[in-house]
Amino acid sequence: MRSICSALLAFTLLGQQNPPAPDSGVVKFTSSTQLVVEMVTVTAKDGKPIEGLSAKDFTVTEDGKPQAVSFCEFQRLEENPSPVPAVPAIPSNQATTAQPQIAPEKPGDVRYRNRRLLILYFDQSYTPLYNQLRAFDSAIRFVRRQMTAPDLVAILAYSHGMVRVRQDFTDDRAALVETLKELSATASGSALQMADENIADLGSAFGQDYGEFNIFNTDRQLAGLQTAARMLGNLNEKKSLIYFASGLKLRGMDNQAQLRATVNAAVRANVSLFTVDARGLMAEAPLGDATVGSAGGAGMYTGALANAQAASLAQSQDTLWSLAADTGGKALLDNNDLSVGIVNAQRSITSYYILGYYTSNEALDGRFRKIKVTVDPELNARLEYRRGYWSGKRFADFSAADKERQLEEALMLGDPITDLTIALEINHFQLNRAEYYVPVAVKIPGHELVLARKRGAEHTVIDFIGEVKDEFGVTMTNVRDKVDIKLSGQTATELASRHIQYDTGFTLLPGTYTLKFLARDAETGRIGTYLTNFVIPNLNKETERIPISSVVLSGQYVELKDALYTAGKLSSQTANPLVSNGRKLIPSVTRVFSTSRDMYVYLQAYQLGASPAQPLFTFVSFYRGQSKAFETSPLAVTEAMENRLKTAPMRLKLSLEKLRPGRYTCQVTVIDPTNRKAAFWQAPIMFLP
Repeated sequence: MRSICSALLAFTLLGQQNPPAPDSGVVKFTSSTQLVVEMVTVTAKDGKPIEGLSAKDFTVTEDGKPQAVSFCEFQRLEENPSPVPAVPAIPSNQATTAQPQIAPEKPGDVRYRNRRLLILYFDQSYTPLYNQLRAFDSAIRFVRRQMTAPDLVAILAYSHGMVRVRQDFTDDRAALVETLKELSATASGSALQMADENIADLGSAFGQDYGEFNIFNTDRQLAGLQTAARMLGNLNEKKSLIYFASGLKLRGMDNQAQLRATVNAAVRANVSLFTVDARGLMAEAPLGDATVGSAGGAGMYTGALANAQAASLAQSQDTLWSLAADTGGKALLDNNDLSVGIVNAQRSITSYYILGYYTSNEALDGRFRKIKVTVDPELNARLEYRRGYWSGKRFADFSAADKERQLEEALMLGDPITDLTIALEINHFQLNRAEYYVPVAVKIPGHELVLARKRGAEHTVIDFIGEVKDEFGVTMTNVRDKVDIKLSGQTATELASRHIQYDTGFTLLPGTYTLKFLARDAETGRIGTYLTNFVIPNLNKETERIPISSVVLSGQYVELKDALYTAGKLSSQTANPLVSNGRKLIPSVTRVFSTSRDMYVYLQAYQLGASPAQPLFTFVSFYRGQSKAFETSPLAVTEAMENRLKTAPMRLKLSLEKLRPGRYTCQVTVIDPTNRKAAFWQAPIMFLP
């Protein structure tokens, strides 16, 4: 299947012209503070925690400058394990489902006080099934036998490019075991074999290079960890994340930027990564086992392939070790008892102090700041804490890599960002017996960009990124583009009352899909997200009714040159059925129309195998409540395209002058009198004066 039929980009300003609101002349003064939270473990020579200290007992400096400690709180963790309870069966209707975020800590909330926070994070996208099952079994064994009274455990899973919270923090062993069993049962549907450039390629001779493909995969894995760390940053307590994966291999300098961003996010969120190699102790055959294709070439005789295989294994473990070492955790490598990795994380968190201070350096420059914490030397104490953090950065100072990571992170978040308002419409038109063209229209209110114009920007860039996944969570196609919009002159004057519209198109097979689409104002950094499920029906199986496409309602039928902004050659628009005779139909995403303008209706009917095509009749009806307010005369369609589908395009132009403003139900009816068939389509619409 073709992943993307064409990138049809359109930039259209819709609506009436209104002058911008006059400047109110109000002067605003703003200030900001940055709260830095530090976890400090204070132990005596015998390794036991020292209790009873207060804020005045600590001295904190940042880049050598003293900081005033605003609060100090002691977290006491009991080390005596609780008795192992029975694991009751949980009814299937109470099975744990995924949620978008870890529940944040509310003011006055003490449920995490004196508790140890452990997070089990499973990488299901690039971990073979048998390694996943080993990891789940080890986690279940830990929960049943080694979990102690202070422990609160959360379960996160990364699959198909998204981080999902399978279980929020809880000490309910039964719920945790049930969630782990659920993940184990569904793991077979999500496991993918890891590709490596050293494995024999038995696919197409002109396929994408494995090494190049894995650069993107590794960034996605690291970005998933970064998303989890930022999610956990809402909690002030110290946290240990146990990362189960079958290695993680960097490609030279290609993944260094994302690796640094992941480590920075973990350090800033007080998250220590305890990496666990789910492969356990490996004893591989010199040229690979039966799970990979046979090697070839001179390398199998010289030992080069065997050396490359050993080096690849070492490199994949080096990355796990680096993630743990750079965040204060510990890596578990070459050990078949994976629960040891969880125990290491458990033992790393003993009683500790939470210190908080408002930094005197309020600059959002994104630089690393060194922290030093000391206590009275007479205590002869040993202190463990993070030695610094990366300050925040203003969006205006983001580099191109920072901006790209921001979009990738937003795309992976289960909880959508809604700073920008987005409306979206998805339609489908059958191309042949198998494929359907799916045009997507996205609309953003123009007033959303007024903030960028008030800041003095002459133009802004709207970044678009979208991803289509099937019902199994596999990415089928995606889009990544941008549109440059002028914020001066007449365009700026029209922004307050008009809309920005963007189109793109995909080619898909029948099925159930999920579309996640993001737009970002590159001047202010504001992001809007639209997430929806849609179905492409198999019209070949429609026997009782007339197979028809989506029905597109529009208030604009414009010259193609006026609608397109950055599409390049106009000939690329020929795949779009909404384009004909050098003009384009602009879908009304919000389905709000003015009675002073004409309304356009477009759809297609299909008569697969008919020879010749039979005449069809179509008409449009408007209902207000249960009463019919208006109905057009039937339009006869006697011609069809010369294809196997016998596609019959239907275009109607309606005058709305006689209709009163208000809410209506629009119904489109198609009749085939020869075969005694019909088709109906309905949607709510609104008419304005």
